[in-house]
Amino acid sequence: MGNPVVIGICGSTVSGGNTEQFLKTALDASEKHGGVTEFIPLAGKNISDCCQCNWCFKKQTANRLCSIKDDAVSVLNKMILADVVLLASPVYFGRMTGVMASFIDRCRAFVFGATYEGAMRNKIGGALAVGWLRNSGLETALLTIHQSFLMLEMIPVSHHHSGVVFGAAGVSAPQEKGRASQANKLGILSDSYGLKGARALGKRAVDLAQIIKAGASSTSHKS
Repeated sequence: MGNPVVIGICGSTVSGGNTEQFLKTALDASEKHGGVTEFIPLAGKNISDCCQCNWCFKKQTANRLCSIKDDAVSVLNKMILADVVLLASPVYFGRMTGVMASFIDRCRAFVFGATYEGAMRNKIGGALAVGWLRNSGLETALLTIHQSFLMLEMIPVSHHHSGVVFGAAGVSAPQEKGRASQANKLGILSDSYGLKGARALGKRAVDLAQIIKAGASSTSHKS
């Protein structure tokens, strides 16, 4: 059956920033719980918008997922092989970032593709968001990511004991006072409450993936 493959895709344009650290916290928890993890930043990558050319409807093949040739394609191919996909975004305006939205739009190739339609079905999806303040649109950003999982027929993972029911949410402002600190660029590491949620999400995502894989293995043996 093998250990669940967990990929974490970071939708921040800032390399080494708070959102990357938050996502890596979740991935670390997944790995400690038996997952095989990979961190994938979108920062520095060329991610084009979906142009709705509908090429994937009829011309998609096993070797070519999308008509657009850019950095999104290699990430999309890794999603096909994953059991768990964690999507993390900073929150600037109450929603996911533009680069994350553009990347998710490219997942349309998994909804209508001639070869890869349904490729994400029954995979586990986990949403993570990092905002400047606790009440700065974190939940609305998480919900937009969850909406994407549902469009792909994935299974969104949730947990309750860390106070966030739609994924994992972290705060990068030190002590949540909303003031920048030049001495502390990674304020997320001081948010013990948020980090607890990221770890819980990473762990539970692996739990659910193992359940799905075990069920699929049992069904295939019976058939």
